[in-house]
Amino acid sequence: MKRNPPILLLHGALGSTKQFSALKPLLETEFEIFELDFDGHGSGNEAEQFSIALFTENVRAFIIENGLKAVNIFGYSMGGYVALNLAVQNPELVGKIVTLGTKFDWNPESAKKEAGMLVPEVIEEKVPAFAQKLEQEHASKDWKDLVRKTAEMMLRMGNGETIAHADLRKVSSEVIVGWGDKDRMVGREESLLLAELLPDSRFVELPGVLHPIDQVGPGTIASYIAEVFERE
Repeated sequence: MKRNPPILLLHGALGSTKQFSALKPLLETEFEIFELDFDGHGSGNEAEQFSIALFTENVRAFIIENGLKAVNIFGYSMGGYVALNLAVQNPELVGKIVTLGTKFDWNPESAKKEAGMLVPEVIEEKVPAFAQKLEQEHASKDWKDLVRKTAEMMLRMGNGETIAHADLRKVSSEVIVGWGDKDRMVGREESLLLAELLPDSRFVELPGVLHPIDQVGPGTIASYIAEVFERE
């Protein structure tokens, strides 16, 4: 019998639950682990358009369907943003939140930069190994369509489809904002600002940690998560 409360793992953009394949075994000795694929990702349902609102509804429905109550959440990258949005909309469903590499500074310029890297034809030509990884991870989906929809979502976020600062100030969950000091996608300052806006939050800097989760030792992430979620 697990002695700690369950944890729900939320994957990042372009990802799926497969991102946690090396992490899960390290957590399952002490925690009951839940996970889901957002619509349009992995084994998730099809989706005509991606949005934080859609993914938040995916999580809300999953929590209710599985009878979870005030569940603790680890959100990697976009998954952390979705967790925060759920905490704004349905605080009763969320326990503690631990994020890692969650981008918070969305504006037209930053969104255009991120979306500009998500061109399927360029990925296929310049980074064929990544294209192959996406094809394998989302075998039942068109990975090129997934990339395009993610880019479109980022552009809309850059134009205001984001969580308002005023709403973040109302979040009642304890939130740990994790940032790797080798992260080239998410800045330290935006992570600190996020931690400052949240009423019950602290910022944790992880030395030597890059943004791509598959380039971070699973033991490092497992220790970071367990330290927060283990019962005192």
